[in-house]
Amino acid sequence: MVKEAAMIRLREAIDVTKEIDLDQPQIPPEQLARIKIRMRDFLEAMKYIQPTVLREVIVEVPPEVHWDDIGGYENVKQELKEMVEWPLKYPRYFEELGVEPPKGILLFGPPGTGKTLLAKAVATESNANFIAVRGPEILSKWFGESERAIREIFKKARMAAPCVIFFDEIDAIAPARGLRVDSGATDRIVNQLLAEMDGIAPLKNVVVIAATNRADIIDPALLRPGRFDRIVYVPPPDENARFEILKVHIRGGLKLADDVKDGGDYKYLRDLARRTEGYTGADLAALVREAAMLALRETIRSNTNQVKPVGIEHFEEALKVVPPSLSKQDIARFEEMARNLRRTLRGGL
Repeated sequence: MVKEAAMIRLREAIDVTKEIDLDQPQIPPEQLARIKIRMRDFLEAMKYIQPTVLREVIVEVPPEVHWDDIGGYENVKQELKEMVEWPLKYPRYFEELGVEPPKGILLFGPPGTGKTLLAKAVATESNANFIAVRGPEILSKWFGESERAIREIFKKARMAAPCVIFFDEIDAIAPARGLRVDSGATDRIVNQLLAEMDGIAPLKNVVVIAATNRADIIDPALLRPGRFDRIVYVPPPDENARFEILKVHIRGGLKLADDVKDGGDYKYLRDLARRTEGYTGADLAALVREAAMLALRETIRSNTNQVKPVGIEHFEEALKVVPPSLSKQDIARFEEMARNLRRTLRGGL
């Protein structure tokens, strides 16, 4: 990384700032002495040099995924800050207070509510390494390979601490034991997860986050204190959260008509947020994208060089194309599931 940072600074001195002239027969030593490697050179070098420990499983977390990029969900974000970001950023405070931070956090909620995005924001804001594990990728037809994959993931995380391990769709690899008639691979994966999270080898500065929308089929032993001992319900966005999500999606340079902006008050977007009950964050992103595509279609058909901005009529037409993902019955079912999970966690297993 040091060598790459030096090369980046040298290229800039030759090609951009012209501090070094390669045409001269000899470069004066004092000219080279003036060239210093800066912090931004190291940061640029980190984009090209991957840590050897994580080379097989590393996932690049986009640096722009911050808390501000997630609209609404203030309570959920505060919970994740306290449970993940604070222990990784301020471990000394936890040691002085004698507080044991949670080892595992289960993000549970309907599809499309931004559980994966929340996990990425946690890793970005806490300056931690991030290992993303998609549940079905762990499964192998070879005996013992699935458990070995789990062991390797936790081994690499311990070596690369502080680290966040994120299991997406954990219900695919950790269903309740004894309920499936198969080779027993998922039962052995659950046993390995239990051993890694609450076994002899300590998890220091390693946080395990899992996401699912089928928490009812996860093995109950994983939901006891010491494993996934915090369940964070990520509900469908309420009216205020929907307005914030819409603002996030138009913030990326989307060209809006004056009737939508309304002098910066966005009264129409507030009304749109009120009318989009049952829409998840993914639905709202699709809604904005569809409205933009309708405006683009009009621009191309009119054969003009002037791009047509996205107006109210485009959003209204997009509402007819993009329906909500969730009904009131779906939301009630997930809320009841969340209450049952919390009762299970309090009771212990």
